[in-house]
Amino acid sequence: MPHELPLTIGAALPVPRLDAFRDWLFEADRDVELQSFHFPGTIDGDWEPLAAEARRVLDGHKGRIGIHGPFWGFLIATPDVEVRAVVTKRMMQGLDVCAAVNATQMVIHSPFSTWITHNLLPGSGGFTAMIEDAHAVLDPVVARAAAQGVTLVIENVQDTDPALQNILVDSFESPFVRTSVDTGHAQIAHASGEAPPVDYFIKAAGGRLHHVHLQDVDGYADRHWPPGQGSIPWHAVFGALAGLYQRPRLLIELRDSAGIPAAMRFLGEAGLAV
Repeated sequence: MPHELPLTIGAALPVPRLDAFRDWLFEADRDVELQSFHFPGTIDGDWEPLAAEARRVLDGHKGRIGIHGPFWGFLIATPDVEVRAVVTKRMMQGLDVCAAVNATQMVIHSPFSTWITHNLLPGSGGFTAMIEDAHAVLDPVVARAAAQGVTLVIENVQDTDPALQNILVDSFESPFVRTSVDTGHAQIAHASGEAPPVDYFIKAAGGRLHHVHLQDVDGYADRHWPPGQGSIPWHAVFGALAGLYQRPRLLIELRDSAGIPAAMRFLGEAGLAV
C-alpha cells in the first residue's frame, strides 16, 4: 500500500563520516550508502581498511546498506570492446566491496545524455545498439550481483527523458536491476527546459524505483545542497514517493554531510521526513 508522510530517510556518507552520524543512523535503523569506494585510486588500492571501518561502525545496524559504485571516466554503454572490459572490471570491483561491507545495493550511472536523447530515438538502430552495448558490459555483472543478492540501481545523471532510463532497466528482465532517481540531477535537467519536473521522474519509475538521492540545487549546477536551500518542490517529490507501493532507499546526499541536520530540520518541519 502507499505510505503515509513523513517518510524515514537515511544518508549517503563517506566511511570516515559514519561515526559522526552513528547514533542518528541507529536510532531508526536508517538506510546508509557508503561513498568511499567509487574512486579509481581507492578500488585499485588497499580498500579493506575502509571496509573494516564501515563494518565496525555499522555492527548491529539493521538498516539497509549500499555503496556508490565506480563511475569516473566511463559510460556503462560503450561500443569499444576494450573499454567494455575495463568498465566490467570496475563494476566487479564494486561488487567485491559490496561483499566486504554486506551491501545489498550498488548505484551505477545511466549513460543517457541530451545528445543521445535527441539523436537515438527508442526503436532506432542506434538506440538498440546502445542497449546492446550496455548488456555487453553489464550482463556478467548482473549475473554476479544476483548471486550475491545485490541490486544494481541505475541513476539518472544527464538524463532528460526518464523513459529511456527505465527502458534500459527493463531490458535486463531482472529484479536485480532497478531505477534510481537523483533529485538534483532531475531538477537541473528540468531547469534546462529539456526534462519534466522531478516528481515525474519518480512517477515514471514507479515500481522500478529502489533508490533516491535527496539533494537540492539551483537548477544550474550539481550543488548537493540540503533540501530547502535550492529550487526543488519537495512537497511534490515526497507526495510522489508516498504514492509508491514499495519502499525505496531515500538517502540525503550532500556535498558536505555537516548539512544533514539542516536538511532533516527542513524536511521534518514540512512534515515530509523523519
